[in-house]
Amino acid sequence: MSDPLLSVTVITRNEAHRIERCLESVGFADERVVLDSGSTDDTVALARSLGARVIQSADWPGFGPQKNRALDAATGDWVLSLDADEVVGPELSRSIQAVLARAARGEALADAYWITRSSRYCGRTIRFGDWRNDRVLRLFRRGRARFSDDLVHERLVCAGRQDTLSGLLEHDSVDSPADAREKAERYARLGADKLRARGRGGLVPALTHGLWTFLRGYLLRLGLLDGRAGFAIAWLNARSTFLRYRLAGLPAAIPSSPGDPT
Repeated sequence: MSDPLLSVTVITRNEAHRIERCLESVGFADERVVLDSGSTDDTVALARSLGARVIQSADWPGFGPQKNRALDAATGDWVLSLDADEVVGPELSRSIQAVLARAARGEALADAYWITRSSRYCGRTIRFGDWRNDRVLRLFRRGRARFSDDLVHERLVCAGRQDTLSGLLEHDSVDSPADAREKAERYARLGADKLRARGRGGLVPALTHGLWTFLRGYLLRLGLLDGRAGFAIAWLNARSTFLRYRLAGLPAAIPSSPGDPT
């Protein structure tokens, strides 16, 4: 039997409230691989009920290494890497399937494809600021790309030819203000480790970088046009930046809590 054409990979931890939407949006995939790192809710059972192949890991090495683990478990000729809080929109679904149809016919294609992502804050679509539509490299030929080893804010590295798909990847980034604060603080702790290793950090850099982050997101990138949500995002990003630089400047490493891949 030949390998499946498309594998979808998702890393999870306690994503029972949204894993179904994510996996259902890629029902056209030949294989869906979920790598779970210790969920205590129904994430694993729900993923299996939808036909996903679930693998469980006992540790949490960081976002980049964990996504590479999921990639290593995939068997398809092509891989679509998703986060559990992302949903493939209808137009993007058609675009992906069009690429797969061309691949099945043996046509010349790019090695990886950029996708436009539309983010939501507590259910509201964000049009401006730091969360305005961004592009992520997510669909690629297996063996032609790997994720960076960054603990957070990992990126897909592909040296081959790249193209862009039409349609949107819908990103429900946070469900509540409390979720947003927790996520920002967790990312700050992980980011501090990286800054500390580079010899950066301290109170003054924390203040200057935090202020710049707020001004960039709220004023320069017009986050104010998103109303209260725009202000909340600019403030959260600024606070996360401040904490990242402040913690990085401390003499001893701050223990990080186990990662939560969301």
